[in-house]
Amino acid sequence: PTSAQVSVVPHSGRFCYTLDNDVLSTEQRQFYEDNGYLLIKNLVSDEDIERFRKEFTRICKREVKPPGVMIMKDESLRSQFGQSEKVVNKVQDFQEDEELFRYCTLPEVLKYVECFTGPNIMAMHTMLINKLPDSDTQTFLHPMHQDLHYFPFRPASRIVCAWTAMERAHQDNGCLIVQPGTHKTALKPHGYPELEGKTNKLFHGLLDEDEKIPKVHLVMEKGDTVFFHPLLIHGSGINRTSGFRKSISCHFASSECHYIDVKNTTQEHLEKELQDMVSKKYNATNVDLKDIWNFRARLVQGERINL
Repeated sequence: PTSAQVSVVPHSGRFCYTLDNDVLSTEQRQFYEDNGYLLIKNLVSDEDIERFRKEFTRICKREVKPPGVMIMKDESLRSQFGQSEKVVNKVQDFQEDEELFRYCTLPEVLKYVECFTGPNIMAMHTMLINKLPDSDTQTFLHPMHQDLHYFPFRPASRIVCAWTAMERAHQDNGCLIVQPGTHKTALKPHGYPELEGKTNKLFHGLLDEDEKIPKVHLVMEKGDTVFFHPLLIHGSGINRTSGFRKSISCHFASSECHYIDVKNTTQEHLEKELQDMVSKKYNATNVDLKDIWNFRARLVQGERINL
């Protein structure tokens, strides 16, 4: 199921992962309940996607420098391509870039987000991914993982990712891969995979992946958007084409979610890694995970309560 149909039947008590409203049909809610994701076709317009693409190019060329933005590059390509999109793998934390942040405020996106978070919506984590063609020096795949590993806030069921394809995504250029139903499992231990040293900073993966769980490749057209649960196990393959596979995404959460202490949990080592990165970038000391997420978080709808 993809397109929204109006449903007026009350479902109280039947669904754990979606909220009662008239946006999702019963079939769509059941699909998300069973699988942990829902694909909506043709949700974001070509016009908006082209605007995001232009802004991404401007950031790559350093024509604009949004505060707080993290630009991830393949340094081995810089001598060949200089300051251009051909070396940038990801633009992260673009919440202060008004043009890219428009994605997080699109009414057509928020209409669906509210089905998972409720009316008070925070944009917590923003990314524009530019999956580079694979090279001998670096493999741009993201191993199978659960996004909740990165998040020190709960409950998980009031968090959702919106991920929009900026061009056709398929197996050859490294589309998303999901393991349906894994959103019903617990948060598992993550770390850097053993890929002969080919690891991207903060691209953690499951330490113990169950290969028996079926995988689904999400083939998506430009403008298609998938909404998925933060415990859903997913990843993306390498880009075997000569082009670039772009996508834009935001993790949204209800502002009524609350922060947790990750000390003595499987997330503790991530906190230390992030603290080290922030300390180096901003020369800051005594920064905890909550501070980092408070900086990233931005209200998009309703009232800011806890986050």
